[in-house]
Amino acid sequence: MKHFTAILFFLICIGAFGCSSVKVTSDFEKTTDFSQYETYSILGWQDNSDQIMSEFDKKRVSESFTSEFQSRNLNAVDEGGDMAISLYFVVNKETSVTAYTNYHGGHGGRYHRGAYGWGGGASSTTYTENDYIKGTLVMDVYDEESGDMIWQGVVTGTLQEKPEKREKSIPKTIGALMAKFPVKPVQ
Repeated sequence: MKHFTAILFFLICIGAFGCSSVKVTSDFEKTTDFSQYETYSILGWQDNSDQIMSEFDKKRVSESFTSEFQSRNLNAVDEGGDMAISLYFVVNKETSVTAYTNYHGGHGGRYHRGAYGWGGGASSTTYTENDYIKGTLVMDVYDEESGDMIWQGVVTGTLQEKPEKREKSIPKTIGALMAKFPVKPVQ
């Protein structure tokens, strides 16, 4: 169950992304019959990548992850599930640069002192740097019996700093990731 909690923590970190800025990609083994799977077990976080998450976010991830799998009639077991799930989380500090140019003065396109031209005037450009944290969650799913990878999902986005925003965005982000999973929720 500790592994499951760690995975959920990772998903919480991913859920901390603002959904509008989340990018999800996935790939899977096309010959796999996903309807054969009924249980899953969590292998845990690779390279202790869950160490950067708070206990609150870990809980949010865990609950969101559990909910997504339960909606697909997939049940968690401590070990030996039909599917084995491994998670990896990476966080990078990035900087974005924006520029704004303010044009002022001059007589753009008008006659000025008897000549057609742009006349005087000036411009100033302001550059702004914004630091932000980008996180990437990779979820690998393996067939427990064969050991073959059968699905991989990757979600990348900007992490939210405020806990109240993470509380709302984590389930949405995990939902966006799981929307790519070959087993759809049962109606």
